[in-house]
Amino acid sequence: MEPAISVDQLGSSLEEREEPGVPELLDVLRTVARDAGAAGWASEAVPLKRRVYRLRLNGGNAARSVILKRSEPAIAQVNRMVAERWLPALGLGDHCAPLLASASDREGQWLWQIYEDLGEDTLEREHDRPRVAAATDLIAELHVRGTGHALLPEVRSYGRDFGIAFFTANVGDAIRGLERIDGERTAQELRSLRARLLRRMYPLLADMPRRAEVLSEAGGPDTLLHGDLWRDNVFVTLSSEAARVQLIDWDHAGVGPLAYDLSTFLLRFPPAERRWILDRYREKLSGADLRLPSERELNVLFETAEYSRFANRVSWAAMAWLHEGAEWVAIELAEIERWFDDWRPTLAE
Repeated sequence: MEPAISVDQLGSSLEEREEPGVPELLDVLRTVARDAGAAGWASEAVPLKRRVYRLRLNGGNAARSVILKRSEPAIAQVNRMVAERWLPALGLGDHCAPLLASASDREGQWLWQIYEDLGEDTLEREHDRPRVAAATDLIAELHVRGTGHALLPEVRSYGRDFGIAFFTANVGDAIRGLERIDGERTAQELRSLRARLLRRMYPLLADMPRRAEVLSEAGGPDTLLHGDLWRDNVFVTLSSEAARVQLIDWDHAGVGPLAYDLSTFLLRFPPAERRWILDRYREKLSGADLRLPSERELNVLFETAEYSRFANRVSWAAMAWLHEGAEWVAIELAEIERWFDDWRPTLAE
């Protein structure tokens, strides 16, 4: 059994990591532990990734743990709306991590959200065919039920719009940011990266009308999108009765063409596996009288989605350089350049 720690020890461990809002978080955690029938915490908060911790409860009838996640208020609000409003409205409320409580720091700059811990059963850890099939079915169900839903204007207001405007805005922001990276304080390596990435960005902007036409004709109706369907955001628990699929980290939830989510998901798998995943997804859509475009059109839509993400990363890196002189910017831009170099069509036509 893990040694229990006091509330003071828990607070100290978080403050040592320079986390904000610790007193407010501890007040809410006391309530969460009490509601769960726990005597306290089994150990200090274990960091899982930046701003995310696992905290094991101790004693009582609560042999479980919770996840602590710190976000900007706007992102926390999106996650709350997903858990408490949007997914329940689609009849999919059980397919995300239950949100147990929230706590804001005194300045209102950060919000802690406390979730039920879903464990370790992510697709990143286990991605055999039954699990991938179950995840594919849920993603298709999300897109089918979200298509044309009455809450989409609200989702668009709180979340993101992943239509052609997302592509145009990110490419434009990337170009403007790169064009300003210059001057004597800019190392030659960074100036060279800037020039090479601009040679990538200018043609993308010129190609926007063609991509907009393909999106208009083949992209299909807008739907609710998760926005970040990496395998470690997909939990699949198999039992003798059925598979339970839950999606976490809805920070980028929004509205747009289903190809945006589908692109992210397919690219997390080797090319040889994408065909059967796409076929299963297509079958689920056809049962709801929705159809996917041709694979040639899908490749254009997928490429547009991925180039939008590339450009978004470029624009944030450029901003970090221009406003903070961040030393990591050259490393980030070099990595993005490799993404462009390595890009291949998602589907073999």
